[in-house]
Amino acid sequence: MIADLKKTTETKMNKSIEVLKADLGKVRTGRAHTGLLDHVQVDYYGSPVPIAQVANITLVDARTIGVQPWEKNMVGKVEKAIRDADLGLNPATQGDLIRVPMPMLTEERRRDLIKVVKGEGETAKVSVRNLRRDANNALKEALKKKEIPEDDERRAQDEIQKLTDKAVAEIDRLLAEKEKDLMAV
Repeated sequence: MIADLKKTTETKMNKSIEVLKADLGKVRTGRAHTGLLDHVQVDYYGSPVPIAQVANITLVDARTIGVQPWEKNMVGKVEKAIRDADLGLNPATQGDLIRVPMPMLTEERRRDLIKVVKGEGETAKVSVRNLRRDANNALKEALKKKEIPEDDERRAQDEIQKLTDKAVAEIDRLLAEKEKDLMAV
């Protein structure tokens, strides 16, 4: 029972960290990367679909993303979807290739993005702490029902605390890495 609880708690904590990584990937640094357009939806014959399902997304150079729709009639729709995605991007069409240049980040914008990143990190930490609380409550319930001895409950709580500390340290590392990325000119 204790082993299962630890395993599920650790799995959920790892999922929280993965969600944070995905969220941090959406925060734009000065460099271009194709993951920036992952959540852009394009109107494809009346239904919204991810941009990757209607176009080939590549890096033209360090500051430019190239988007090449598979159907010629989709060029305008893809360009409009990128412009309307509220990413601060201004795509330009050249034939059937849409070039999406990455504008330079101003100092003020960098500071705003760091605040966003720290908010995402805090959300992840709260999630991890909630998982610790849930696991500890489950241990206390098991102790109350006499399913486990008191020593095992204490030991399990210590191990869950170690898992929590490890997850929080990983979150801090990811935040420091992203902050360094954002401040690099």
